[in-house]
Amino acid sequence: MTGNLTQKDIFPTSQLEEADGEGQNCTDNPTMGEIISRRFSRRGFLQGSLAVSAIAATVGPVALMSAEKARAAGGSAFIFKEIEAGVDADHHVAEGYDANVLLRWGDAVFADSPAFDPKNQTAEAQRRQFGYNNDYVGYIPLGGSSEHGLLVVNHEYTNPHLMFPGLVTVADGKIKQAPLSKEQVDIEMAAHGGTIVEIRKIDGKWQVVPDGKYNRRITTMTEMQLTGPAAGDERLKTVADASGKKVIGTLNNCAGGVTPWGTYIMAEENFHGYFSGKLPEGHKEAANYKRYGVPEGGYEWANFHDRFDLGKEPNEPNRFGWIVEVDAFDPQSVPKKRTALGRFKHEGAANIISKDGRVVFYLGDDERFDYVYKFVTAAAYNEADRAANLDLLDNGTLYVAKFADDGALQWLPLTFGQGPLTTENGFTSQADVLIETRRAGDLLGATKMDRPEDIEPNAVNGKVYVMLTNNTKRKAEQVNTANPRADNAFGHIIEISEDGGEFSATSGKWEVLLKCGDPSVAAVGASFSTDTTKNGWFGMPDNCSIDAAGRLWVATDGNSNKATGRTDGLWAVDTEGAARATSKLFYRVPVGAELCGPLFLPDDQTALVAVQHPGDGGDDWSGHGRPSYYEDLSTRWPDFKPDMPVRPAVVAITKAGGGKIAV
Repeated sequence: MTGNLTQKDIFPTSQLEEADGEGQNCTDNPTMGEIISRRFSRRGFLQGSLAVSAIAATVGPVALMSAEKARAAGGSAFIFKEIEAGVDADHHVAEGYDANVLLRWGDAVFADSPAFDPKNQTAEAQRRQFGYNNDYVGYIPLGGSSEHGLLVVNHEYTNPHLMFPGLVTVADGKIKQAPLSKEQVDIEMAAHGGTIVEIRKIDGKWQVVPDGKYNRRITTMTEMQLTGPAAGDERLKTVADASGKKVIGTLNNCAGGVTPWGTYIMAEENFHGYFSGKLPEGHKEAANYKRYGVPEGGYEWANFHDRFDLGKEPNEPNRFGWIVEVDAFDPQSVPKKRTALGRFKHEGAANIISKDGRVVFYLGDDERFDYVYKFVTAAAYNEADRAANLDLLDNGTLYVAKFADDGALQWLPLTFGQGPLTTENGFTSQADVLIETRRAGDLLGATKMDRPEDIEPNAVNGKVYVMLTNNTKRKAEQVNTANPRADNAFGHIIEISEDGGEFSATSGKWEVLLKCGDPSVAAVGASFSTDTTKNGWFGMPDNCSIDAAGRLWVATDGNSNKATGRTDGLWAVDTEGAARATSKLFYRVPVGAELCGPLFLPDDQTALVAVQHPGDGGDDWSGHGRPSYYEDLSTRWPDFKPDMPVRPAVVAITKAGGGKIAV
C-alpha cells in the first residue's frame, strides 16, 4: 500500500457504510448544531477541560453534583466492574459475565442447511445459512418466555474483501480488489436480508433450534409486496412489475423493531449504493434521486441484474428505502413494504403503544443534515385480535421533527395538501409525499440533524432517546463560538419529552443528554458527568436499547480509529438522578467491528448484541498496521482458526451463575 490510503479508500462497500459524504440536504433549514448553539449561547458553553459550565449546558444542574454526593444518593443504576477501553483482536465483557457466540455468518438456520465452507461458497448454500453483517437484533417470546423465542436479525450489507478468498491482490505494495463474479454477487445478495430462527436457553446457555417451524431466511431475492398509499403508483412501476406492487427483495437492512403483535420490522437504509448506470436523458426522477444520492454504485450488482441499472429500470430505486414488515409466525407469508412510513435511509423502527392505544414508530434518516421522523397509526392496537393489527401500518400520519431554540419540539405532519405539500410544489398525491419524504421535510422546514440513527422510546420514564452519530461535514460558519460542534466527529444524544407523556403528541420538549467524545480534551466539548472514567466516555452513538428497568444502553459505530484508540462497544448510560450522564463500558468488540443490536430480553437476564464487520480495519491499529482482507486479516474472530475467515456474529451475554444484568 502506498500513500495515505485507508481501509475505506480501498474497499467500496466499507466506504459506503461510512456515510461520509457531504450530505444531500441543500436546504437552508437550520441545523441541530445551530439550534443547540443558540439555545445554550447564554450559558457560557465550554470554559475549559471538563468544564462545569459545559455539563450544565447539556445535562442540567443535577449532573453538577459531586461524585461523592452522587454515590451517597445511590449513584449509578448500573452495578458492574467496568472494563478497560482499547483495541485488540478479541471481544471483552465485564467481569462476572459470559459472552457466548450464538450465531455466526454461515451457520445453519435449518436442520438441512449445508455446512459453512468459506472457500466453496454458493448462493444456494447462503440462502440457508445465517447471513452477513448482522445488525438489528429482536426477540419475539414464545409462550411469553424469556428463555424460548424467535430471534430476528437484519443482515445489513456485505464486505466482499473479507468474505471471498482470492479477491484481493497486492502488487508493488499496492492493494487491488478484483471485480466480483456473478456467483459472488449472488452470494452477496443471499447474504443480505434477515434471519428468523428459534432459540432456547438450555442449562443457562442459549442455543439455536435448527428444526424450528418458524425458521426463515429473507434475502434480496425474496418476493415482497408494496402496500399503503404509494402502492401501485406509476413511479413504482417497472418493466418487471407493471402493477407497482410487487418487489423482489430487500437490502441494507439496518436497525429495526418488533411490533406488539409479533411482527418483525426491517428498515431499509443505504439503498443508494446498490444502483449504477445513468437515467435516460431528462428523466423525471433525476431530482428525486439526487436528493437520495442515487446512484452511488458501491456494489456491482447492476453488472448481472438489470433492475439495479438505472438505464434499464429507472424506477427501481423508488421501490427501496421503505419499512418492511414480516409476519414471523408465518414462514410462507409475503413481507410487506409499508409505504405509509415514508421513504428515506431508514435507521430503526422502535415502537411503543401510546396512552390512546395507537402505535408510535420513531424513525431516523441516517445521513448528515437529515431528519428525525415518527409515524402514528390511525387505528389503535387491538390486544385481543392479532389479525386486526396485521395491516395497522398502512394507515396513519408520518411526522418530521422541528427542534426550536427554546427547547420546544414540533412534529409536522407530512400530509398531501397541507402547508407546502401541494401540486404547486410538485406533489400530486400522498404517494408523491412518501416517495419524496426528504423533499417534503425540506419544504416543511424540518431541523437538519447530525446523522439520526436509532431512536428508542422509554416506557418507564416516558422519554425518547435519539442517537446522533456524528457530522464531520458541518462547517465552522454554521455554528458560533458558543457551540463546540463544528466538525462534530463524536456525535450526541437528544432526550425528548412528549407533551403529557403521550407518545402520539404533536409537540414536546427536548434536551441534550450527552455530547460525546473525550471529556479531557476541551476542544471536543464532551459533557459526560464527572463520575465517568477514562474508559466510560464514548463517541459515535449509533444503536441503543432500553432494558426492562428503563435503563439506557448505547452501542457505538466509529470508535475504532485513531481519534479514540478504542473499539466500539456497549456502554451503560445513566439518565436519571444524581448519576445522570454517567457512562460505563460493559462490552467491547474486536478490531474493525461495530456493535449493533443491542437487545435486553424481557427478564433482563440476557443481552443480545450483534458484532458487525469484525476485521474491517487494522490499518490504524498497531497490532496489524495495514488494510485487512481475506488472506491477511486483522482478526479471525470468533473462531480464531487458520481455515476460517473473520465472521460477523450475534453474541449472548449472561451473568455467570444467572441473574439480572448490571444489578
